[in-house]
Parts: sequence; C-alpha cells; structure tokens
Amino acid sequence: MGPAVSAGSVALEAVTKRYGSEAVVAGVSLAIPEGEFFTLLGPSGSGKTTTLSMLAGFVVPDEGRVVMGGRDMTRVPPRGRGLGMVFQNYAIFPHLNVAENVAFPLTVRGAPKPEVTARVAEALAMVKLTGFEARYARQLSGGQQQRVALARAIVAHPKVVLMDEPLGALDKNLRYHMQVEIKEIQRRLGMTVIYVTHDQEEALTMSDRIAIMDRGRIAQLGPPREVYEKPDDSFVAAFLGEANLLRARRDGEVVRGPGGAVLATSAGTPPGGEALLFVRPEKVSVAAGLAEVLPNHLPGRVLHASFLGNIVRYAVEAGDGATVLCDAANGAGAVLHQPGDAVTLSWRAEDSRLLAG
Repeated sequence: MGPAVSAGSVALEAVTKRYGSEAVVAGVSLAIPEGEFFTLLGPSGSGKTTTLSMLAGFVVPDEGRVVMGGRDMTRVPPRGRGLGMVFQNYAIFPHLNVAENVAFPLTVRGAPKPEVTARVAEALAMVKLTGFEARYARQLSGGQQQRVALARAIVAHPKVVLMDEPLGALDKNLRYHMQVEIKEIQRRLGMTVIYVTHDQEEALTMSDRIAIMDRGRIAQLGPPREVYEKPDDSFVAAFLGEANLLRARRDGEVVRGPGGAVLATSAGTPPGGEALLFVRPEKVSVAAGLAEVLPNHLPGRVLHASFLGNIVRYAVEAGDGATVLCDAANGAGAVLHQPGDAVTLSWRAEDSRLLAG
C-alpha cells in the first residue's frame, strides 16, 4: 500500500487546454497539500482562471489529469467534486433570503432540517452575519453579499474551496478586512483554498504559496517572500510589485551597472553579456550628497518625489540616464529630498539579483 492521501490535497498533472490553435494553459503541473492557501496570480490572459475552471470541472483539459484526494477527477462534473466556490459576482440568488442562500448547498443534497439550521447558523457566525438571516440581496451591501457567498461556500465543510477574484468589487479598506477574515476562516476550518487574483498585494497578504502565471505557464512558484525577493526572471520581478531593473553587464568577475559603476549581487548571475540588475525600491537607501552608505552605491539626481503617506517614493536619475525608484519611510525626522538634489543611492549586495537581459 502507498502512503495515505489527504482528502483536501489537489494536483494538476501536465494539464493543457487549447482554444483553437492557442494553448491558454500549457502543461501546468501543481501539487497542493491539504490546508494550504494557494494563489494563482497573473495578468489577464495568463491562464489562471482557465486553470481554476479545470479544477472546478467547468472546463475539461485536452491533456493531463486533475486529481483531488488521490482520485482522478478530470471528467467528473462540478457537482461531483464536493467543492466550495466563491466568485467575483457572488452569485447570490435574489429570490432567496440570506439563510436560504447559505443553506442551498445542503438543501439540494437533502440534508436533514436540524442539520441545515445548525450549519447555517455556524457559517453566518463565522462571517459575522448573525441576525441577517431574513434579508435579501437588495438589502445587503457589496461586502455583506460577499460574506453570504463565503458562508455558502463553507457551510457544507468542503475540504477544498475555489475562489475567483472574490474581492474584486470591494473598496480597498473592505478588501483588507475580508482578506483577514477569509484567511482566519481558512485556518480555523483547515480548508485547502485555491485563490485566483491579479492583485499582487492580495496574493502576498493571504497566500502560503503563489504560482505566478504567464502565457499559460507557471513562471515561478514559491512562498510569497521568496518569489518577491528572489524572482527568477524580469517578468516575475516586474509583475510582483515595483522593481528596479537596471541595465548591467558581467565583465569577467565584475558586474557593471549604470555609468559603469561596479556593483555586487548575491545570486542569479548570468555567465556574461547583457543582464538586468534587480533591486526593490524599499531596499534602496537615499542620502544627500556623495555619501557611501552601503557597498553598492550610485550617484544621482532627484527627478521627482511622490508623497504616498507612509512612504516617499523618489525617482532618481543615475548614470546613463537610468531611473531608479527608492521608497523612503516617512518616519520621525525623515529628510525630504527635493527635485534637483544630488543624492547617493545605495543597497546591500544580498538585496539584488542579476537576471537575464
């Protein structure tokens, strides 16, 4: 006998989906353990929603397998997969009240009424909607409708919940609160959540691991901090947050950056020729004049400063006309540099990587 397979585990095995001659998902393989919050992140057209649709059973792959809990589910219809689902438009039934909406997955299965009542009360308490049982969709705010959709997805205690841009219609503050609540409910119930978004901040906040998709393939997969701080290529670096990608060249053992400056990097060093030096804006320090604060340093001149509340974002022109972004904390005693000021930019070698040009 082989090892026991967790009921909430999910796997894609070399899954491909074509529409005409175009492969919108091309040979994607994933292994998601039970209880993980896993996010598919990417721009429009990257294949993330099609991948989720194959997991849900709405789309059948042309090649490969969908496996859940060790069982081949490739051709099993959605209703046979036992999944919870939350969509961007919530899909709240307008003719049913909140309690009836939440109860729907249980009533269609013929669950006993006492069980339905208890499960609905439990789910509504989790999403903080106790007392809203008799209201209809038209009487609810967008955030409340989203909570109803979440309660409906978890009421049957599914092992796996799929979420497709569920917070896209909410304002920023409400989005943050719902991110925290979804993550807390996921931890409490031990569910496997597979989440689709194009919002980088949302993915970083909520995920145990992130798969960044590009043109139907996985460009990089790993924990949020790893993919953010150690991108494998310029697409991942630029897509996941702000990034400085400075033209550089490896000359023997030396890396030369803007203006011929000699720079040190920690990893990701192509063998030679043109390359891109990656460093995040928040890793770059800015000081007045020609101070040499950290090993890597570039002289420059401030082009403009943008006040963003908790930070000030500087755009600084360095050698060869390169523009470098720098995020400086707006803390007590912070010095505000003005456009035209001469400054020195500096960063640690371990905070930068050399990527293929």
